[in-house]
Amino acid sequence: MLHIGADEQKERLGERLERPDKHWKFNVGDLDERALWPAYQEAYQVAIERTSTTHAPWHVVPANSKSYARIAVQQLLIDAMLRMKLEWPAADFDVAAAKKRLAQS
Repeated sequence: MLHIGADEQKERLGERLERPDKHWKFNVGDLDERALWPAYQEAYQVAIERTSTTHAPWHVVPANSKSYARIAVQQLLIDAMLRMKLEWPAADFDVAAAKKRLAQS
């Protein structure tokens, strides 16, 4: 979950209102939803506590800084993939024979 704070959200919404090239990102309904911030935080907490497991954990990534959030998510993905101990698939053909044919072509 990418989590931004209320102050950061307010700043981002303000920027969307100030910049015509960002108006397309603005949703007037976001202003109404901001009033529900405490309820959303409580709901997120309950949902994460009830659904996060060892096999499928939630990760709450601080996202006030977009660059930090991107690096954090990359690291979570790298760590998960390393735990999977993935390997390249074995060739389903005779590699030596293919090398020989290539050399002769």
